[in-house]
Amino acid sequence: MNFTEQLNQEDIFRRVAKASQSLGIATYVVGGYVRDLVLGRPSKDIDFMCEGNGIALAKEVAKSYEEHVPLSVFKNFGTAMLKLDFGEIEFVGARKESYRSDSRKPEVEIGTFMEDMERRDFTINAMAISLQQADFGELIDPFDGLGDLKRKMIRTPLDPEVTFSDDPLRMLRAVRFAAQLQFDIDPDTFFAIIRNAPRLQIISMERIIVELNKIIACDKPSYGFKLLFAGKLLHEFFPEMVELQGVDSVDDKSHKDNFYHTLQVLDNVCATSDNLWLRWAAIMHDIAKPATKRFNNKVGWTFHGHEDKGARMTPGIFKRLKLPLDDRMKYVQKLVRLHLRPIALVKDEVTDSALRRLLMDAGDDIDDLMKLCRADVTSKNNRKVKRYLENFDKVELKLAEVEEKDQLRNFQPPISGEEIMECLNLSPSKAVGEIKEEIKEAILEGKIDNNHQQAKELMFIIAENKGLVSKSSPNHLENKSNTK
Repeated sequence: MNFTEQLNQEDIFRRVAKASQSLGIATYVVGGYVRDLVLGRPSKDIDFMCEGNGIALAKEVAKSYEEHVPLSVFKNFGTAMLKLDFGEIEFVGARKESYRSDSRKPEVEIGTFMEDMERRDFTINAMAISLQQADFGELIDPFDGLGDLKRKMIRTPLDPEVTFSDDPLRMLRAVRFAAQLQFDIDPDTFFAIIRNAPRLQIISMERIIVELNKIIACDKPSYGFKLLFAGKLLHEFFPEMVELQGVDSVDDKSHKDNFYHTLQVLDNVCATSDNLWLRWAAIMHDIAKPATKRFNNKVGWTFHGHEDKGARMTPGIFKRLKLPLDDRMKYVQKLVRLHLRPIALVKDEVTDSALRRLLMDAGDDIDDLMKLCRADVTSKNNRKVKRYLENFDKVELKLAEVEEKDQLRNFQPPISGEEIMECLNLSPSKAVGEIKEEIKEAILEGKIDNNHQQAKELMFIIAENKGLVSKSSPNHLENKSNTK
């Protein structure tokens, strides 16, 4: 197979070929770009491997541009990178590398073209395209990667035991590529994953979470999670999710398998949003069910409070997985805590007060919360699913009506604690907080509108009832005259 025509369409290949000829070294296009070119998938980043000094080649290519091209050199790894308009271009010399049994860092040595191909993770990534004058554009496929692409198969070039022992992260990459491409994993390769799963412990969580997030970003990440579970990889870094799997029965009363339910919710969310953190909320929404599972003779299995406990578990899990602990974690935590609230509103007699409270608590994330709640409907009974979704339509309509009327999204009290203290001549105290809380409750119950004037009038009434001011006090009389 020859790709001369495709390579000639991109200026970068001609420049690299010319630079490698001037340096007298053989150079090849390798890795994911070649795989995606065969599959007809778009690919921005390009990797070049040469039998020589990759950094020197990168510098020679950079010199061929009239304008300045950003060049990054990583001497410790023998690599260099150019940033061009269409993507990142990486250069590396052919090498061989291996990991010691207790090491996270590889020992790297200069190698030949074939040694470099052998060290690559999978056959579909171990293809190259020659940039030599004699066979420019020719596909070099020493391990039948082309055949595996046609078979839709993930397979290692060498013995998978060696491949995964050398770099255990490749086990996660096998799952990631299978999920992204909707490929199968070769049986021998998969059995090697199961046997080598404990070796994942030598890999840093930072590297693991990069691969996991790529799996979560797939169109249908449930496939990737099923492979992670079956391959015993999930057990090594996310035991809380593993504990969701399984069904308990007592007196013919069973609960659903919360692991597979979670995966269905995740896929449902992915059908409506590419927001990574909403997808994480789907993963985490029932994470506390194993810890809250109880059996009641009258009602069967219960998981009371799993939403609150799940929210409390979220920071610790995010910290261990090296996920961000900033507003993204708090967003996931909020959705986990609130994910049952809209379900309680699928009644015709739902009160405006309940709607106001949900709007206040969810803020700008109310739309994402409703997406999560809709995704959480996973019954096999189609009529039941249809009825639930129609009820959510009604809830969303009522929420929109209340929001338009009361403007409670991201609610802030219309009167501040500072103003309460100034108007009532109070110092910081418990009474100030109590007044603020009563004003907030009055707004949520619909007793007053969400505006400053009515809040201030109520403030004086509350203060009178508490004996904090009298009707004849100067501030009170002034307020009465200003509100007439």
